[in-house]
Amino acid sequence: MDHAKSYDKKNYGYVFNIQHFSVHDGPGIRTIVFLKGCPLRCQWCSNPESHHVTPDLAYNSNKCIGIDECGYCIGACPQKAISNSIEDKKVKINWNLCDNCLKCTDVCPSLALNKYGNLMNVKEVIDAVEADSVFYSRSEGGITLSGGEPLLQIDFAIALLKEAKKRRITTAIETTGHTDWVNLEKACSYLDTVLYDIKCIDGEKHKKYTGITNEIALENFRKMCEAFPEIKKIVRTAVIPGFNDSEEDILEIMSFLKGLPNVEYELLPYHRLGQPKYEYMGRVYPMGNTKLKDEKIQKLNQLVKTYFPKLNKIG
Repeated sequence: MDHAKSYDKKNYGYVFNIQHFSVHDGPGIRTIVFLKGCPLRCQWCSNPESHHVTPDLAYNSNKCIGIDECGYCIGACPQKAISNSIEDKKVKINWNLCDNCLKCTDVCPSLALNKYGNLMNVKEVIDAVEADSVFYSRSEGGITLSGGEPLLQIDFAIALLKEAKKRRITTAIETTGHTDWVNLEKACSYLDTVLYDIKCIDGEKHKKYTGITNEIALENFRKMCEAFPEIKKIVRTAVIPGFNDSEEDILEIMSFLKGLPNVEYELLPYHRLGQPKYEYMGRVYPMGNTKLKDEKIQKLNQLVKTYFPKLNKIG
């Protein structure tokens, strides 16, 4: 497969989206660069296309023009994973046979078969970011690296941050902290803001819902606060029904953050905006029809507003 070939990881990396004009992912108006790859498998993940570092196939059957008009993908698939759907005369995919070779995407005229992830170099990415620079100066915005876990492509992430700094673009990162400390330490040397994801304090519960424990992430956060007290740190917790939506869960996180320097804390309400992507990728959305009640997030937000300033007097 072409995307499995070796490449210069200091100058190239896999990007699955560049989102412009964001106001929720760091100070000011920002351009978010989403890098592929993540060590976690959170049951509520809204970016399942970020899980693997290499590109993934996506199939939107609503865009398929049907085998009577097309059908090129059936012949293009070397694994015979694509076949005719008798019910609606569109193609169907056997995801157990698909190996993400992506040859079908080359022949699909309607883009019903597409891919998540493109190999880009540093200049291509930063040029796209710098195109929004007119919005940065007044709003104090800039580039935010996100994912997935952007530090999984550490060499590429560092190269992007270095080039952004050269062009006087402010930098931020959204990270789970699940990486070797040396990676986070390197990144912090080129960061103005860190948006740090802390899901819960209970390690076993964290493992049950995300696939891995949280000891490394929590320890990395402590080390970062000690080594880089001047960096603005925004800790964020996505409130997930049945996982961390109790007052005790949020109080435990706030207690962990007690007295740490230059730290803010905010809650993000659970949403299902990424659910259609699971169908496009032949997966089942683990959270089903779970919903977060408005009164629940309102109550927890009031808890943070009331108690966090008291806990973080040193910060």
